[in-house]
Amino acid sequence: MALDSFQRLEALLDSAGGDSIEEAAALLRRFTGRSQEIAAAVDEFMLDFKTLVFVIESGKEGFEKSIRKLARARLSKIKLLIGVPA
Repeated sequence: MALDSFQRLEALLDSAGGDSIEEAAALLRRFTGRSQEIAAAVDEFMLDFKTLVFVIESGKEGFEKSIRKLARARLSKIKLLIGVPA
């Protein structure tokens, strides 16, 4: 089940839009109670993800690639903390 959540989060990173913020938050909400470290990693990811959505919606394509890369790295950190294979 966790793997499905992360696959969906990867898809949301590829097609980030305004509606995807709530979906990403809902997918990650179940992991935040496990530890402070996981909660902090989720917060970092969500900040980057919201920034990505803002950049896409504001038409600042020059920043999109680097922010998407950062968000993917943050998502990988969450996977490692939870123990989901990369």
